[in-house]
Amino acid sequence: MEERPDALLVSGDIFDIQHPSASTKKMFNEFFVNLHQACPSMHIVITAGNHDSASRIQADNSIWKLANTHLIGNAPSSDLLNSDTPNWMDNYIIRLDNGYIIALPYMIGEHEELLQRLLDTITKENTYAKPVIMMGHLVVTGMDPIGHNLEIGKIRTQDTHTLGSGYDYLALGHIHKPQTIGHQEDCMKECVTYPSGIIRYSGSALHVSCDEQYPHTISMVTIDRHGGDVTIQQLRIDELRHFYTLPTDGSSYQSEEEALEGVNDFCKEHGRGYIRLQIDYHTALSANFTQQVYSLIAPYNDEVRYNAKIIWTGVPDKNEHTLQKPAFEVAELQQMTNPINFIEKTLDQYPGLDLEELRSAFEEVKTEIQKMDEERKGKVKRQP
Repeated sequence: MEERPDALLVSGDIFDIQHPSASTKKMFNEFFVNLHQACPSMHIVITAGNHDSASRIQADNSIWKLANTHLIGNAPSSDLLNSDTPNWMDNYIIRLDNGYIIALPYMIGEHEELLQRLLDTITKENTYAKPVIMMGHLVVTGMDPIGHNLEIGKIRTQDTHTLGSGYDYLALGHIHKPQTIGHQEDCMKECVTYPSGIIRYSGSALHVSCDEQYPHTISMVTIDRHGGDVTIQQLRIDELRHFYTLPTDGSSYQSEEEALEGVNDFCKEHGRGYIRLQIDYHTALSANFTQQVYSLIAPYNDEVRYNAKIIWTGVPDKNEHTLQKPAFEVAELQQMTNPINFIEKTLDQYPGLDLEELRSAFEEVKTEIQKMDEERKGKVKRQP
């Protein structure tokens, strides 16, 4: 291990689901055990993200502390500010010989007063001007969401001023592109130095989607003292598989046969990569199209992988019926007990449907089910 850092910070989204498989957990354990063995003096701080199970991350905290590793899953509640709970802040403040780390997992909503209380506590005891780092997992204003499937205007963002003051470096997770807030022009520079008070997404270590057409890195951060300079060095991570959109010339496939031929040609020429397809909107695909693609790449032993989310290009003609997916709240769907109500709200999805005829058919089915239910109950009563 060339670098000997004081701490390794992982700001959430350790797993992509709340209940990872046993093999995934085994990989996690072996990876961080190997890191600890390579650099026993380094503290490892891992916080839960919105994709993680907070309680499951927290449950392993006690055993991992034996390996200088801190797992923080459960977020502090604002109720603690006025409670008599002793030393609750010690669950989130990690005191190292060379600095302080406030380790906060994913938290819903703004908690400015709570964050500032933690920062003020460190300020009072930090008589030797040690660097102060805070960790978080959220989306802040001014970030670049490129590579994410986020609808700007609909995602919850927080203003940076609500995160308190008094930290030298705020290590954020959630956004995959490496970037320093307020310094987007520097996001891909190998080494940059800023004054204290930096907010940064180190980004995901590996490509998560085909849209992440930018380098992925690990941020090596050096802070000389509290209130001093913050130097960020980006260590490039080589991608395991390159992401390709087919056709590679930016055009779109015009037929199913052309698309399948393109996949086959790519496999023969490259033999390795992560692919997705760009297809014209008017192209008809058979029901087993995805399976046909998987059959083509199967002989390559997972060296070629397929993202089944197709990019559709071309605008439908004005006189064509265009389908707009209806939007429902989960609670609204849960309250729909009559299928006709759902069909009424999505009627534009079914051109030519005779709603009255459908209602009549549903009533006939309903009546038949009631008769069958009555007959069943009658048979039960007649049994000795």
